[in-house]
Amino acid sequence: MKNQKNKMIGIVGGMGPYAGLDLARKIFDLTQAKKDQDHVPLTLISNPERIEDRTEFILGKTEINPGIEISKIIKQLVDQGAKVIGMPCNTAHSGKIIAEIKNMPKNVQFINMISEVVKCIQKKYPRAKRIGLLATSGTISSRVYNKEIDKNGLFTVLLSDRDQKQLIDDAIYNEKIGIKSNPNPVHDDAKLKISLAIKKLIIKKSDAIILGCTELPLAIKSKSYDSIPLLDSTEILASSLLKESIE
Repeated sequence: MKNQKNKMIGIVGGMGPYAGLDLARKIFDLTQAKKDQDHVPLTLISNPERIEDRTEFILGKTEINPGIEISKIIKQLVDQGAKVIGMPCNTAHSGKIIAEIKNMPKNVQFINMISEVVKCIQKKYPRAKRIGLLATSGTISSRVYNKEIDKNGLFTVLLSDRDQKQLIDDAIYNEKIGIKSNPNPVHDDAKLKISLAIKKLIIKKSDAIILGCTELPLAIKSKSYDSIPLLDSTEILASSLLKESIE
């Protein structure tokens, strides 16, 4: 994808910090560049101490809405010249959080990660009807993906509550082996838990599986598992941001 005087891309980082870096890297990887000047202009603000944990808010463990600070960070990105905004955190796209993103200037475009992922499935895998979802408990609870998937005539396949806690939540949040604590490199035990979760969704006859937490692509690099497509939500967002940035 060649740079043609692109609009500046703004990334709301810090959710988690490595997910923001991963998005920036994937934007650069998708850009066809022969020299520095061919790359897109990009600004990233990673200020994690300002943003409350999204899952804790959705599950009622805190009353502080992360969207308030996210909105302020978006304003900072816009002040720096960003015209296209991306937020590499699936959970932060839940209705209660994203509702706080207000007063977006008319010349600034916010790219919704959730809708872009579902659009990608419909375009690349039109025969896929049963969509497996790996995400945080916050994302699952908010049904942000379920609503978008259902709206497009597809069916969401989820893990059992027990597997969600023991496999995905533990792989992300466990202080010893979780991706939040060990983002680079990701602990082998976390990778094993995610792989087992993928197998369980395949057993449930998923036609495609969304890696619906931006921590998950840090652990799982493959594009498929037993011929079942694995959708990297971060990479899809990167592609959409890059396309939108071209004037």
